[in-house]
Amino acid sequence: MRIVVLLAAILSMGCQTSTQQQVAPTPFNQPPDWAQDAIWYQVFVERFSNGDSSNDPTAASIAIPPLNVQAPAGWHVTPWGQDWYQKDDYATDTTRDFNNWLQFRRYGGDLQGLINKLDYLQDLGINALYINPINDAPSLHKYDASYYHHVDVHFGPDPEGDRAIMAKENPNDPATWQWTAADKMFLQLIDEAHQRNIRVVLDYSWNHTGTLFWAWQDVLKNGANSAYKDWYNISQFDDPATPANEMQYAGWLNIPSLPELKKVDITTERKIGHPYEGNINKGAKEHIFAVTKRWLAPNGDTSKGVDGYRLDVADHVGLGFWREWRKVVRQTKGDAYLVGEVWWEQWPDPFMNPVPYTSGDVFDAVMFYHAYRPAKYFFSKSDFSIDAKQLADSLQFEWNRLRKTNRYAMMNVSSTHDAPRLLTCFYNPGKYKFRALPKDDAQYKTGKPDAETYQRVRLYLLAFVYICWRAANLEWRRNGHVGWR
Repeated sequence: MRIVVLLAAILSMGCQTSTQQQVAPTPFNQPPDWAQDAIWYQVFVERFSNGDSSNDPTAASIAIPPLNVQAPAGWHVTPWGQDWYQKDDYATDTTRDFNNWLQFRRYGGDLQGLINKLDYLQDLGINALYINPINDAPSLHKYDASYYHHVDVHFGPDPEGDRAIMAKENPNDPATWQWTAADKMFLQLIDEAHQRNIRVVLDYSWNHTGTLFWAWQDVLKNGANSAYKDWYNISQFDDPATPANEMQYAGWLNIPSLPELKKVDITTERKIGHPYEGNINKGAKEHIFAVTKRWLAPNGDTSKGVDGYRLDVADHVGLGFWREWRKVVRQTKGDAYLVGEVWWEQWPDPFMNPVPYTSGDVFDAVMFYHAYRPAKYFFSKSDFSIDAKQLADSLQFEWNRLRKTNRYAMMNVSSTHDAPRLLTCFYNPGKYKFRALPKDDAQYKTGKPDAETYQRVRLYLLAFVYICWRAANLEWRRNGHVGWR
């Protein structure tokens, strides 16, 4: 894990080493100063650390995509340390493949576990946490929100009590919103992280909800009479007079467990992997704005709130929405950081151009896989090897099309929840993130890498340290200073 943290530090492109304190408000069109020094640590809470076993999920409390299938007989929390590819003992249905069974898995990780590890994280040298979704949701991944404005009940100390609190609210009226025990524990996490000078950035998807989302549940109950029917793209409602379910709607990537929020005011072609002009339905948008403010400024206090957001599948949402949303964010908290998942133009080859998203009116950064992929091809033993000139050309191309301030603010990543782990990626010679699972390639290696792979990763890390050190000192000299820092 220390290797991953070091990698995050040295890939802070531009390799800015300034330790200046912010002395003026962050301009609206610029990233916050703190982002240039961010050393990121990503946490997927559910399988990070189980600090409180009393709140672990139960077979009755989880639901499995695509249509919230209940857990099978004999289901239990997966033991910590179990081999990832070992089949759980309750996974007896042979019609489901391994990846389908993974969706049933829970480890019992929670916010108490993360709080318990803050001193450890501080000791690693990180100063920014990127936390995958913790909104209340039935799934393992939690991108299928039931409530945007509440933390998942199993991440806090009182699941049943939290459900009782949530049942008393009007989810569409922020005046009725309360703080559950899980919510309060998240605020405690933020406070304790801030005491250690660690920023907290929270992951959300404003593109879709889950089928247990409160507004979608109202649609299912009331059909065409639902006040929230226009929040979604529904082409046909169910006819309660028939035994069949005639409900038809747009799900993200046609996934039925992730109904998409309706996109409106689209004036350019909407194509996955390309920016487009458009917005989100007004009612859903207002709800998103209210949730955004809730976590940025709990009870009106920005010092107690998150320091920014990471936005899932950002290219699936129109630029008009993102521009409005940036204004809401920055008006609420002036130095909040916004980073979009802007990745594939066409998988598995061209990446998206980040410039339309990092020109001052949308995000401060994107998840910058763009720097890692050519480095993987140069430093690893790869079927797609490139030479030093090609590596340099690739990096310069990506860096030079960005504004300098955004270049320094990128969230540089080598491995995330969406990509193979660093050592595994180096261990396998194939194309980046293509056929990168045993089910896709029988030759794909998932065991402990060999000694050469470890050496290549070390070389990769050391080389990027040097590149960043040299780049920082050249910048220092270009600014009129003499000698090396």
